[in-house]
Amino acid sequence: MILSSLVNASRLQFAMTAMFHWIFVPLTLGLGFIVAFMETKYYIECKRNNNAVTQKSEFWKRATRFWGRLFAINFAIGVATGIILEFQFGTNWSNYSWFVGDIFGAPLAIEGIFAFFMESTFFAVMYFGWDKVSKKFHLASTWLTAIGANLSAVWILIANSWMQYPVGMQFNPDTARSEMVDFWSVVFSPVAINKLFHTNTSAFMLACVVVIGISAWYLLKNREIEFAKQSMKIAGVFGLVSALLLAFSGDGSAYQVGKHQPMKLAAMEGLYNGEKGAPLVAFGILNPQKEVDNNEDPYLFDISIPYGLSLLAERDIDAFVPGINDIIDGGYTYTDYNGQTKTALSFYEKKERGEAAIGALRKYKQAKEAGNDSLKNAAYNVLQENFEYFGYGFMKDHNEVVPPVALTFYAFHIMVILGGYFILFFLVVLHFLNRDAKNKYKFESQKWFMYIAIISVPLVYICSQAGWIVAEVGRQPWTIQNLLPVQASVSGVSADNVYTTLAIFFVLFTILLIAEMGIMFNQIKKGPENIK
Repeated sequence: MILSSLVNASRLQFAMTAMFHWIFVPLTLGLGFIVAFMETKYYIECKRNNNAVTQKSEFWKRATRFWGRLFAINFAIGVATGIILEFQFGTNWSNYSWFVGDIFGAPLAIEGIFAFFMESTFFAVMYFGWDKVSKKFHLASTWLTAIGANLSAVWILIANSWMQYPVGMQFNPDTARSEMVDFWSVVFSPVAINKLFHTNTSAFMLACVVVIGISAWYLLKNREIEFAKQSMKIAGVFGLVSALLLAFSGDGSAYQVGKHQPMKLAAMEGLYNGEKGAPLVAFGILNPQKEVDNNEDPYLFDISIPYGLSLLAERDIDAFVPGINDIIDGGYTYTDYNGQTKTALSFYEKKERGEAAIGALRKYKQAKEAGNDSLKNAAYNVLQENFEYFGYGFMKDHNEVVPPVALTFYAFHIMVILGGYFILFFLVVLHFLNRDAKNKYKFESQKWFMYIAIISVPLVYICSQAGWIVAEVGRQPWTIQNLLPVQASVSGVSADNVYTTLAIFFVLFTILLIAEMGIMFNQIKKGPENIK
């Protein structure tokens, strides 16, 4: 019970910190490129007119500086929450850090030394260097800041992807640690590549919706009409491309999940009993009475697309997709990522092999201390044969490997529905702007749409947070898929201490969020007209 309380406290603290952090990060990632594009327009106008001040060049300079200030506010707060997030690996998850610090720490170190250093350095030039450095150098600094911010995300996402799909490693029984043996397989794992693509495009989409929402407010107030329309145009094009790429990468993510994390996929769809030609639930309401060990119908109501899930997970409409019960019971055949046909083991078979691996590690250490090489080698062989299921040795019951189905299911479907909505949203924005450009009517007269655009800002944040809930809640109970569950990852600290720091961080982050929003709203109210 004490361990369970500690695990829950540690998970809650990390989840809270991560969700606060992700409020600021995606806007920074996407807005950086929008600002860089606007400054490029400013630079081109200056070169075209031999650096003479023109109405057009001043327009793009003001636009760049306005959105650059919003970028700077988010950048600063995002850094503060991110530092605390990384510290928690040492304070609350020290066993995890010990077990895989050699692997997990490498991309985080690269992020800190290279990417964060780069973005922080050039951010100073970008923000404070106006009229102090050449236009070319300032433009280069803005682009390098945007690139550096996204490179930071790249290395963090590589680390997270490795937790979901551990590759390029070898367990060292002498140190009881996993060690990196292939850096490039970690960097270029299929899960990492797809996650990078999916997460960054989601951040771009979010930033574009925020830009459109703020611009819509100006149109409602009949302020800065041309500035608002031009900002909307850039964000609309960038956002539509991002949203379409996001849908494409989302399909790839589902395929990767089906191959490497079938339990997560089953939870995403509320699928308890697998089937061939499995349908995809487009919309549904789960039955709260449904549990693994009963025969209740999983849905109170659902609308499904025939064969959709089989096509999504296996690229074959007739393929078998295992449900939660199938994954627990085993016995079904599947094709792994390398194209090999295998028979799935049951939970209790995996548990037995995990216990064998843990027992072999214990015998290895005993044999090493006794100087018995033959017993040491025998134990090592048993450990290697069963290490794939090492984490299952810490489990007591099959219910432990089932993630929170309801939370995963609803988060997934909210994310997908809102993702589809934003594709339509960007199309409508560009349609209205096109008609406005042809003098069919004035875009600012469509006040109903301005309200929709403003309301879409909190909706895009919900969509973004839902995506991370699916990714992280759906893989529970694992910190490292199949190798290390959360109960074996926590630090040996008091649960009360964790709850205390949780409360402190919550108050601190709430204050930071309120302050950030206050500064943002103040800058928006001032508008670009007050920027020299």
